[in-house]
Amino acid sequence: MESLFTTTNKLLVDWGLSKDVAEMTVGASVVLLVIISALVVNFLAKRILLRLVYRVTEKSKTTWDDTLRDRKVFERISHLAPAVVIHLSAYLMFPTQESLREIIQRITLSYMFVVVALVITALLDATVEIYRKYDASRRHPIKAYFQVVAILVYIITAILVIATLLNKSAWGLFSGLGALTAILMLVFRDSILGFAASIQLVANKMVQIGDWIEMPKYDADGDVIDVSLATIKVQNWDKTITTIPTYALISDSFKNWRAMPESGGRRIKRSICINMHSITFCNKEMIERFKTFELIKDYVTKRELEITTSNKDNSIDTSALINGRRMSNIGCFRAYIEAYLREQKGLNKKMTFLVRQLTPSEVGLPIEIYVFSSDTRWVQYEALQADIFDHILASARLFDLEIFQSPSGSDFRLLAKAKKEERN
Repeated sequence: MESLFTTTNKLLVDWGLSKDVAEMTVGASVVLLVIISALVVNFLAKRILLRLVYRVTEKSKTTWDDTLRDRKVFERISHLAPAVVIHLSAYLMFPTQESLREIIQRITLSYMFVVVALVITALLDATVEIYRKYDASRRHPIKAYFQVVAILVYIITAILVIATLLNKSAWGLFSGLGALTAILMLVFRDSILGFAASIQLVANKMVQIGDWIEMPKYDADGDVIDVSLATIKVQNWDKTITTIPTYALISDSFKNWRAMPESGGRRIKRSICINMHSITFCNKEMIERFKTFELIKDYVTKRELEITTSNKDNSIDTSALINGRRMSNIGCFRAYIEAYLREQKGLNKKMTFLVRQLTPSEVGLPIEIYVFSSDTRWVQYEALQADIFDHILASARLFDLEIFQSPSGSDFRLLAKAKKEERN
């Protein structure tokens, strides 16, 4: 190569140019030729090869190559082509100027380090996106781990670039990081805490993508849509997005509803309050009426026989209602509710199934329904729950019971009207 330069210079001198002008002319021509070569290679890489790769990805049946294209992995790789040409041609451009040649090589090498780092991070993002298409991604999210790898790639790239530009040993800069540990821990505090938290969350299966979680401290109540190194995104039921620091799920409490759909039942826990003034023992007429109710006619008949036999065996005077054992309208109502719930196909009978009384209060006697819907979907669950309580509320008056509710304006107007009529 040196002989080629020498020959060209001698030829230009023979044509009448001075030695200095000949050398500058040859040098400028080589630099121009290298630049043109770099531009040509860049054109071939981006306009021809890159488009060819994109056409292949569009026609292929697989989807992972489409993800690589969307994440611009191939496009970033194409950036290496002109840099490689300039780096390899530095000796041609400056054969005798060693210092200038080294500067060009350091700059192009640093550029290639940055491009390689961008390619690696794009590959990591593409891998995360491809992994999300599999069911395992819900149970074992990997985005946080890949973000840690990306941070390490950027740190290593920065050290290599600095070492290359300063013409220093990269190992020497790596060894000097010990003094910067405290600063790095301060700068990457959230990332370090998030990484440690994400490991615990995944290892203990505390949170997965798609889980419904509640965290009142952050006004979060909805589905987890993303688990990353520093944050967890929750799409609330009103379609807003709440961002929670990953380490907050370790340091603070939250509720995860994942076990609910996995159990096969969603709890219905609601009560109605009975006006205690309407609770009474059953008389003969009431018992005969209750026997016409299909769901409890056998229960009423059996209980009546059982109570009559018990009172007779114990010689109880039944002329007074308070003596001996008696059926009550509230007891029959509870039995009816339970029988009605047993008939509902939408309830999971293998889980807790309970109709109970709670402590009486100023709002009456609460009758609580504690059962589980076999369909855990929200809309279907609410529809079943509404159907159940529609029927129960409408059935109460058939047992001579009143549902308690606080007096309203119309109640006071009726009372005032009644008192006015009494005075007249």
